[in-house]
Amino acid sequence: MRPGNLKIYILFFSIIFFSNEIFSAPIEGNKVSLKILDKITSHIEYLDLNVNKDYIFGTLQINIYTCYKSSPEDVPENYVLLKILDNLVIGDNKNIYQGWMISSSPSATPLEHPIYDVWISDCKIDNDS
Repeated sequence: MRPGNLKIYILFFSIIFFSNEIFSAPIEGNKVSLKILDKITSHIEYLDLNVNKDYIFGTLQINIYTCYKSSPEDVPENYVLLKILDNLVIGDNKNIYQGWMISSSPSATPLEHPIYDVWISDCKIDNDS
């Protein structure tokens, strides 16, 4: 191996292994945009909800814990950690979803409910909050 090639390999591997710029950290947001479909009426509701708040929509209680979005240099992606309870029977909140929802692939982590479908649209950074 020639000395010139060795320098190129060392430079390449040092850039890959020692650079923090290659893997950018996700950005934490404070507002989540949700789309909720009522399958009975075929009506879609668009909601902007604050993180760390509880919301009631129909028989659903939505608790949003955190949200992250990818940095502007990366492929657009939104991740939201939430819990959804169903209060179909009065006084009996049943946990129907708990975990991460991903905006680009709603079928990977779907909410299975006979009346409602919930999708993540965006994780926003709202400076007015």
